[in-house]
Amino acid sequence: MSNGLRRILILLTAALAGSACATSEQWAEWRQHSTHFASNEHFTFSMRHRGANPIPRVSQRDVEKAKAETWWGDPIVVRPEQIFTN
Repeated sequence: MSNGLRRILILLTAALAGSACATSEQWAEWRQHSTHFASNEHFTFSMRHRGANPIPRVSQRDVEKAKAETWWGDPIVVRPEQIFTN
């Protein structure tokens, strides 16, 4: 098998595997935005809270950035007293 054909098959397999992991609602939300994350801060926050049942660690700066940049995705719910100051 040629290298070009092998690369195409690998890319198609990866695309198929990746597309099977999202619900139709998640795809609809993803299509509404030009990027996966609103900013580097949004990416960092999301990576800090990935996985099942993450322990919320939210700063006042996170809240301010999320409002200003209108972050999207699954919300992290915390009580006001759980938000720490920077």
